[in-house]
Amino acid sequence: MTPAGFTLMGADIPVAMELNEGQSITVSLSGDDEAELRGYWDGLAEGATIGVPLEQAPWGDTFGMLTDRFGVGWMVNIAGSAG
Repeated sequence: MTPAGFTLMGADIPVAMELNEGQSITVSLSGDDEAELRGYWDGLAEGATIGVPLEQAPWGDTFGMLTDRFGVGWMVNIAGSAG
């Protein structure tokens, strides 16, 4: 947990996905401060390859995936409002 209350996690490659050496981890950043997380997304997206645009997901959160300009995979999840 970061001082701002965000959860930062790492994830490996699921069995159903092809393993590309050097791309074997993804960092997951999640929380409920939409403005701050969108700011992180915007910074990470500069020069990145967007895999899934940051938009509302079927489970109600806002979610996106990208590979940053350094080749690191990121998942950003902004918690939807409860209720």
